[in-house]
Order: sequence, then C-alpha cells, then structure tokens
Amino acid sequence: MIKVMKKTVIAFALLALTAATSCNKDFIDLKPKDSYTDEVFYKTEEQFKSAVVAAYAPLRDVLVNDYFTSEMHSDNTGYQPIPSNRGTAYIERENISDFTNTSTNAYAAATWEHSYKGISRCNIIIGKLSAADIPEATKTNLDGQAKFLRALNYFKLVRLFGPLPLFTTEVTRADDAFIPRSSVDEVYAQIIADAKDAINELPAPAFPQTGVATKGAATMLLAEVYATQKKWTDAEQLLRNLLTMGYALNANYADVFNPANKNSKESIFEIQFLGGTVTGSTPNPLSFHFIPRSTDTKLLTGITVNNTSTGGWNTPTQNLINDFEPNDKRLDASIGIAEGTYNASDYFTYSAVKSIINYTPAPGKVGVPYIKKYLHSPLPNATGSSDDFPIYRYADALLLLAEALNEQPGKSSQALTYLNMVRDRAFGAGVSPITTTDPNALREIIYHERRVELAFENHRWEDLLRTGRAISVMNAFGITIDNHNLLFPVPDAEIGVNPKLLPQNPGYF
Repeated sequence: MIKVMKKTVIAFALLALTAATSCNKDFIDLKPKDSYTDEVFYKTEEQFKSAVVAAYAPLRDVLVNDYFTSEMHSDNTGYQPIPSNRGTAYIERENISDFTNTSTNAYAAATWEHSYKGISRCNIIIGKLSAADIPEATKTNLDGQAKFLRALNYFKLVRLFGPLPLFTTEVTRADDAFIPRSSVDEVYAQIIADAKDAINELPAPAFPQTGVATKGAATMLLAEVYATQKKWTDAEQLLRNLLTMGYALNANYADVFNPANKNSKESIFEIQFLGGTVTGSTPNPLSFHFIPRSTDTKLLTGITVNNTSTGGWNTPTQNLINDFEPNDKRLDASIGIAEGTYNASDYFTYSAVKSIINYTPAPGKVGVPYIKKYLHSPLPNATGSSDDFPIYRYADALLLLAEALNEQPGKSSQALTYLNMVRDRAFGAGVSPITTTDPNALREIIYHERRVELAFENHRWEDLLRTGRAISVMNAFGITIDNHNLLFPVPDAEIGVNPKLLPQNPGYF
C-alpha cells in the first residue's frame, strides 16, 4: 500500500554599540571604527552589491516554509503521520495542510516575517541608491534587482494574506513601523510599478546565467500578475516578449532539476544553493524534508542522515499520482517510492527504493511516495544538497501563454502551439498532441498540464486561487473549505505589536 496522510547571506550585519573602558562618558564612542554603520556602509559599488545579495537571502528562508502554504495547502501533497509525537512543531505544520491553521501558526507567520525582511532590505537599497556616487549603469541594475525582489515578495504575500501593510521606504522611526493595511488593489499597483521598473532596468538574460534577476524574470513576474488580474492581452504581450529572450526547454524533463544544469536556458529565476562543506556554502535542506522520517536515510540519499525531526513532509498524494497520464515521463522524474516499514515511533526503515511506474509493494512492506526532483544522491553533506529551487522556468511561461491565449476569443488554436511544446517533451514529439480548440475543454487541459508539469514547485495553491477553483477542487478532494480559507490569517504576533493591522481576515480570531 502507499501510505500518505492528507489531511488528517548571504547576510550582512550593521553592528551596534561598543563600550569604552572609562567612567567619563565623553570618551564613549558609539560608532566603532571596526564596524560598518548605516551612515558609512552604503557608499561604494561593492557595498551596494553586497546589500543586494543580502536582499536575495530571505528567499531561502521563505522557501523552507513555502511548501506548507502552497503544495501542502492543496491537493498535491500531504504529510507522513506521526501519532507518537504531538509536539507543536508537527501539529502546526499539519494544520496548514489540513486547513485548520490559526493566527498563531508559526509556519504561516514565518512566510510573512521572511518576506517582509526581504522587502525591508530592498527598501533601504532603493532609497539609498538615489544619492549613491556609483556608476549610473550599476545603479540602474541594482535598483532593478531590488524592485524585482520587492515585487516578488509582495506578490507572494498579497495572494496569501490579502490586504497588507505597504512599506516602500526605509523605516527610520518607530512610529513609521506601525501602519495599517493597504487594499489589495493598492498592493498590486505597487507590484506592477516595481515589475515595470525592473523590466526597464534589468538586462536580458545571458547564457549561462548567474542566478541574478534579469529582464526575463521581471517579465515573467509581471505576466503572472496580469494573469492573476485576468488581463490576458497584457499577459500575452509580455510572454511573447519572453519568447524572444533566448530561453528554451531542456531536452529531458529530469535534466531541469539536476544541479549540473543550474540556471540553464529553461531557468527564468531560481533560488540559489551551494552544496558542499566549503566556507560560504549554503546547502538546500529540502532533500531531507521530502522523504520519510528515518534514523538512517542512506539507502535513498547516499549518506547516513537522521531526519526524524525534519522529514515526512510534502508527500505526493495519490490524487496527484493518478492525474499523470500513461507514459508521461514526468511521473517517474518527479516521484519515487521508498519501500520499508514503520516502527513503533512512526519512523521508517528503508529496505528498497523503487520506481513509481506500476509499483506493487513487496509482502509486508509499505511504499511511500517521495519527491525526486530535488534529490540527487550522494548528497554533498548532511545538511542539504546543491539543488537550486525553481521559481519561474520556461515551461511555466509556455503554459501561461497558452492559458492567456485560450482565454481570449478566437485565439484557442494559437494556444495549442505552446501547450504541445511542453507535452512533446513529456511524451515524445508528436506522440500525444492536444488538438481540441474548444475553449472550455482546452482550459481544463491546460490546468492539468500546469499541475503535473509544475508539481512540487510551489505553484499549485496559487494556481487554484488564480483560476477560482480552490474551493471546488479541495472540496472534491475531501477537504471542506469555504471563502475564509482562501486567505491565511494575519499572524497574531504581528497584530500584537501593531493593532492597526486589524480587522483580522474574515473567519479568524
């Protein structure tokens, strides 16, 4: 049987005070000469570049919680139950998956916190660049990167939480830190303005890429924003622009996620990780989160790791597995089976690793599906892998363009070109093309393609929201939700320090 439960910087520091060894306070120096302060740091080109690097860093922190609020908050994945441990850390993560989370949930709150950390760093950079004595070309590029990152963070937050406190400048006084929420329309207006600036200021991608935001990344972001607002012609134009920037699909689906192909021509924007044990390495920890909890994962990961405190999450559901068509190469590339048994502590003992294709468990064994996309063994060390994590890639853009065309009268036949580009890789060129031009039928096919093509890339919940299907899909899946579940509650701790965030989102306390 397949056992799944659903749903039961690189950072820099600006150091503060030091004390002097004198009783005479005239000799106290509050600006230590061996530390950077706000007044002296933002001066050189290298300092600004370091600050922008630091603005990327919170994306990693958001990612570690992102799958709870996206894939696990949908019909794509669930979790491995652990009845023997009912600690808060387990219960709160399960609650997000089960749609029983409250305003005190620390894992939903972490998305808010880390996203605003990124926004704050971007605001400081954008504000100080205007007076910086550095080359104009550098200034323009760094401003574009910061505005792309600010837009990306706000886009995530507004879809999850609705109205938001909208910070666009550095907070320098305590009173300025406590502002009420702006409307969803006001937040989207800022996202669009930032994304447009980023498109104008950032260069087109150059291959091989470095992982830095480009004109292509900003174009894709704005296209998704317009698709969310049902501005289909605007989204189409942006996505057609993207087609001219040199992106392409990798020949094999599995190659997209191989660390050897980081920042490939299919990559539009991805979160960067560096495996290994050298100074400055930042391994991706998700490899161990997405496999069954065990005292020894070596059979699957190639190294002996105890992931009993971190594993068991984001387990593919049978509902998703069943949605893959026969002979779709993406199934085997995306999902594998760990075979073994559970002990009395609900930890898994691995006995074999199997293909999901036509899988039948051995007698007395349990088969647990796991995400293969980000697991490339042997892993470089016990803390994670060198796998990057995709935010946007070219296949996503092709499917979004197909959707934008199909939603416009008389353009459904044009949508087939881009839809079938994605399917040709999955099945073989010309093996399983879509030919229908009926907009209603084609819409469902495109939705299906986005689900299986982008599985485990943290798009599913946002796609369900964007297409207005979240309630119907989740209810059909067996989780009863209503309109209030379409937003997360504003974290209680944030309201505690800033009552101006009230009223709370409907349905929460």
